[in-house]
Amino acid sequence: MELIRGLHNIQPQHHGCVLTIGNFDGVHLGHQAVLQKVQAIAAQLRLPSCVMVFEPQPLELFAGSAAPARLSRFREKYIDLARLGVDRLLCVAFNPRFAAMQPQAFIEQLLLKQLGSQQLIVGDDFRFGNNRAGDFAMLAEAAERYQFGLTSTSSLKLGQQRVSSTLIRQALQQDDLAGAAAMLGRPFSLTGRVRHGRKLGRSLGFPTANVWLYRRKLPVRGVYAITAETKYGCFQGVANIGNRPTVQGQREQLEAHLFNFKSDLYGSQIAVTLQHKLRSEQRFVDLSALQQQITADMHAAKAYFSRLVDATSSVS
Repeated sequence: MELIRGLHNIQPQHHGCVLTIGNFDGVHLGHQAVLQKVQAIAAQLRLPSCVMVFEPQPLELFAGSAAPARLSRFREKYIDLARLGVDRLLCVAFNPRFAAMQPQAFIEQLLLKQLGSQQLIVGDDFRFGNNRAGDFAMLAEAAERYQFGLTSTSSLKLGQQRVSSTLIRQALQQDDLAGAAAMLGRPFSLTGRVRHGRKLGRSLGFPTANVWLYRRKLPVRGVYAITAETKYGCFQGVANIGNRPTVQGQREQLEAHLFNFKSDLYGSQIAVTLQHKLRSEQRFVDLSALQQQITADMHAAKAYFSRLVDATSSVS
């Protein structure tokens, strides 16, 4: 998948595409249904499929610290979109200047002149331009005037529930990992690069992979049974996600202890999938109490994975 980072990097060869626009936070089943439609039309028209996203996401500019927690960082979003076969990803810097663009300029200059969009696929509640003044009706009028295709998307439902990033975020915050996974189409995971830490876990007998998450706000917090994809393969383990109150931690990060793992992960990327929540993050009176709890967490995580194996064996 080709990444176009910034409007200034749109080149003449990028003119002509089937385009969809949105945050695509989590790239959930609803997003995947939209992408299937985009790719089907792109194949019919023999054009590249293109997804336009924004960094930061609009609410992160307008609401600051009050913006909702992200389901996925840009790197995770890129990987998911590439895996789904999208041809191009256009990442637009969402800043006050871009936010102030007039809706007509958004259509005429960006969608048509720069991108040459021959088909646009967006929700009928899509808003754009200065003060969100542009809407689907304006797009429909422009589509008729400039002769480009316009398709609205309907929200995917699981049962009676509409799939959305907001609902997935709520499920995660309520510790409903299964509900979130059903809407995502996969278990929720976090990725990042392993950094050097204070080596406190190692001194307690539980070496950890410390992952800085680079997020303003996390949709999950606590201690989890996890699986981790590393450059050495997949491992089970236990992870704490939060700011480590017992040791006066300031930065929100992920600390994962992997079972039966002895290799070096520093500097490498790992993907940590949350399988089961064990408990909430808490402050302990001293490191000895923390050490005892980590031991209990390890036993609980191993018992969880053992039950999974037993359940799988009984089904087969």
